[in-house]
Amino acid sequence: MDFAPSARAQELTALVKAFIETEIEPVEAEYFAEIKRRREAGNGENWHELPIMKELQAKARAQGLWNLFLPAGHEGPYAEKYGTLGGTGLSNVDYAPIAELTGRSFIAPYVFNCNAPDTGNMEVLLKYGTHEQKDQWLDTLLDGHIRSAFLMTEPGVASSDATNMELTAVVDGDEIVLNGRKWFSTGVGHPDCEIFIVMGLTDPEANRHRRHSMVLVPRDTPGVKVERMLTTMGYFDEPHGHGEVSLTNVRVPVTNFIGGPGEAFAIAQGRLGPGRVHHCMRTVGLAEKALELAIKRGTDRVAFGKPLVNLGGNRERVAKARIAIDSTRLLVLNAAWKLDEGGPMNAISEVSQIKVAAPSMALDIIDFAMQIHGGGGLTDDFPLAAAWTGARSLRFADGPDEVHLGLIARLELMKYGHER
Repeated sequence: MDFAPSARAQELTALVKAFIETEIEPVEAEYFAEIKRRREAGNGENWHELPIMKELQAKARAQGLWNLFLPAGHEGPYAEKYGTLGGTGLSNVDYAPIAELTGRSFIAPYVFNCNAPDTGNMEVLLKYGTHEQKDQWLDTLLDGHIRSAFLMTEPGVASSDATNMELTAVVDGDEIVLNGRKWFSTGVGHPDCEIFIVMGLTDPEANRHRRHSMVLVPRDTPGVKVERMLTTMGYFDEPHGHGEVSLTNVRVPVTNFIGGPGEAFAIAQGRLGPGRVHHCMRTVGLAEKALELAIKRGTDRVAFGKPLVNLGGNRERVAKARIAIDSTRLLVLNAAWKLDEGGPMNAISEVSQIKVAAPSMALDIIDFAMQIHGGGGLTDDFPLAAAWTGARSLRFADGPDEVHLGLIARLELMKYGHER
């Protein structure tokens, strides 16, 4: 078991850390203040990317800090095509500390073109897309020219069981016809979001894990409509957002199937493992940022004649936060290492473990930081309320806690001869 990053990964981690500290953190508060001003103006400009994002992305690309999520084995043609901007083929263990650093900032993943759901969608196209699909969509996604969305969750069914999905993706001659509704489709608010990967029901008579397919649907296809943008605990998360999308008699060529009809769950298994590691390591970084803010506030502010950190057991809370962060980081690195060693099937329990552990850990630490900040912790003057919302939403995203806990328990019981 080896969690040590490669020399190249260590170099990139240092560069990412310096870039976040010198380029991103100094402008992040103003970035969100400007989005808030645009929202309050009511003219819809809050859904358009701010110029500073393009400037930051250009600086990141110039330093080779672009598409760093790309897994080993896929870097070749894209590194050749985009020079040093096509990723360097890092392992999951290599990328983990970079993902952690980006989790300290709400905009850093976008600056480095390493944000969800684009990373997962790009990996799907890398692994399962045809040459034509890659030429049409992957190249522009890797280049950062467009963005994408992944349409899976539905408002009308319990989406914790993905086999419940009702949106249909039925073959009609040389076309796929899609009908249904999705929601919490992250990224559809962004004007550069041009392609959706839609998960739909193709054959209701097949085995329950062979009924669904993934289909590429261009946003401008007739019948596609973003019905509304949804809030998460009052946040719209502009300019990307989370939308409710209807698809009414949407027709695309059968060549838009990814991997073929009925392959959605097999593809999802390969997509979600690395993506969950990315999510969880970013969450570790978010918890580190919250603890840092708590300590700064707790040592700067005085109440009842003492620094806040010396009141009410706060020193013990700091110590327990450090233990929790370091423990979770090691848990995520273990899952990353097992993915590197044997792929998704080698890390089923470990990936589910981190999906439960990381958000729960972060929520506890963010809550502590909010308490130290008093009323200010509930406002947008500090990033803690948004951080809490992000960590809380992760307990739903990519599978709710209950599903992951059930899977972990089943795998554990199987060791003792017990099935379901």
